[in-house]
Amino acid sequence: MITRHLGGLGVSAIGYGCMGLDMAYGQPTPRSQGIKLLRDAVDRGITFFDTAEVYGPFTNEMLVGEALAPVRDRVVIATKFGFGIKPDGTQYGLDSRPEHIREAVDASLKRLKVTTIDLLYQHRVDPNVPIEDVAGAVKDLIHQGKVKHFGLSEASARTIRRAHAVHPVTAVQSEYSLWTRDVEHNGVLAACEDLGIGFVPWGPLGAGFLTGKIDATTQFDPSDFRNLVPRFAPEARAANMALVDLVKLVAERKRATPAQIALAWLLAQKPWIVPIPGTTKLHRLEENIGAAGVSLSQDDLREIAEGAARVTVQGERLPEAVLAWTDRS
Repeated sequence: MITRHLGGLGVSAIGYGCMGLDMAYGQPTPRSQGIKLLRDAVDRGITFFDTAEVYGPFTNEMLVGEALAPVRDRVVIATKFGFGIKPDGTQYGLDSRPEHIREAVDASLKRLKVTTIDLLYQHRVDPNVPIEDVAGAVKDLIHQGKVKHFGLSEASARTIRRAHAVHPVTAVQSEYSLWTRDVEHNGVLAACEDLGIGFVPWGPLGAGFLTGKIDATTQFDPSDFRNLVPRFAPEARAANMALVDLVKLVAERKRATPAQIALAWLLAQKPWIVPIPGTTKLHRLEENIGAAGVSLSQDDLREIAEGAARVTVQGERLPEAVLAWTDRS
């Protein structure tokens, strides 16, 4: 697979979002199956893997650590801090106090079975801790050799610039797809381009909606987080199918799948964008990887832009309580 650069960090053009292996989309994937899938991803050219301490919590980092230990020299592992999590897994909101960051990093290093974290994100901006203090704490960890690169997740353009002034930000991660395009308008992508920061879209397939495999009648597992997302309410899904129909139309002409078109569209936006779709199935993994080989012409991109402009996406992208953690400062 071709390589792209997030700041100064070289990674595969398509990454792997690991969260769904053991949370959010229903029942966890059996551990042995998850390990095999992660190793299959490496064998097929993926070098960029995304996890976080809060996924599980803790279990996702342990899964990633065990799976990638034999190929550590071939991969880039990104993880995140920022939530208050007690050792028993109990959560208590956001916590980016420098002392908590240091504790979280030491714990993540052990779970990931690594001596240094390649890319460390602040998972959500903590309004009670100045971003300069957060950047300073990560800068110290970089000097200590525990971390290589600093990242931010769901941060505003202003916060990105403030953090970057203390220590260079390598990558920013936020939701971005054909049906979630806030970063195009709120200054985040512009700040990344201005500062030479890479951008990592999470949810690049709209939590599965843009694959064309979900419609208004789809029933999710009771534990699936999409049951709580306004955009996945049946009436919203019915209205949003117009966007899927557009992607399907382009996919048919390009002899690709809707998922590949959705990912190829992201790749075509900027050369420093690296999406991280997640999956629990090998054939979906291979489908996602195939998106790196799909080339969209200017006519294709114009058709998508004009078609998408005619669709008003219905429903908020996340539950209100989760959106409250999004930095808008």
